[in-house]
Amino acid sequence: MNPPFPYLGEIISVGAALTWAFAVILFRKSGETVHPIALNVFKNILAITLLFPTIWLSGGVAFSDVPGRDCIMILISGVLGIGISDTLFFMSLNRIGAGMSAIINCLYSPFIIALSMVWIDESLTLFQLIGVAMIVSAVLTATSRKGAGHLSRSDLVWGVVFGILALVAMAVGIVMIKPILNRTPLLVATQLRLLGGMAALIIYLLLHPKRRAILGSINSIGSWKYTVTGSFIGTYITLILWMGGMKYTQVSIAAALSQLSNVFTFTLAVLFLREPLNLWRIFGIILGVGGALVVILA
Repeated sequence: MNPPFPYLGEIISVGAALTWAFAVILFRKSGETVHPIALNVFKNILAITLLFPTIWLSGGVAFSDVPGRDCIMILISGVLGIGISDTLFFMSLNRIGAGMSAIINCLYSPFIIALSMVWIDESLTLFQLIGVAMIVSAVLTATSRKGAGHLSRSDLVWGVVFGILALVAMAVGIVMIKPILNRTPLLVATQLRLLGGMAALIIYLLLHPKRRAILGSINSIGSWKYTVTGSFIGTYITLILWMGGMKYTQVSIAAALSQLSNVFTFTLAVLFLREPLNLWRIFGIILGVGGALVVILA
């Protein structure tokens, strides 16, 4: 579809990258007192609540119009990509901070490509292989002794492990429904994924002996504003902007511009969270984002 004015899709895509970066900063502040599972539950409830009227206003199809097998696959995707992945992401964010998380998140593109090669027979070009090598080098650089800075060895190791596992779960959740997304309205698919993620979190909480304490952390004094604002910006505003970018520009361009979120997150983490800045981390973010762009645009 042609945009109302030139470069609207590109502008919206950059806006999505910026709003997500702000959301990550807010999630980091919220995570100082709110349990990762509680934060995930809250943001999902807010997004589900807001998406129902959004789908209705946009004239979207009813859930009953989506084939049953597709619904099941999308729900499973939500369990992996939202219930598990987002919780692991928050656990990683709390340990290594927003700046380091931005560098780790550059691994998302290689994971998507690797899984696409296995499941849907996509191929890897030479330039994409070079891009993957750049991203891996970026992560190794940032997590080196000099790049880690003040982080303890335990926080660094577990933060990186949780971050990588979050990306793997997210990538699996997306690739497994990639063909389904081509025939399902994006808002409806997103709502189904959110419902799948919530179902997994509810089951986990019902089995957890400390569920009251976990959910009670949402009411932590001083974190409420970060939790609400981060959830609204990160799970609703960013989603709408991302969809607009995909609608009004080429997918490859929108995907490339989305990598700016890592740069924005890295910068905002230094400015607002006062996270340490050193040459190793700067080199890591440049190498990581550069590698991601090579992977996407090759």
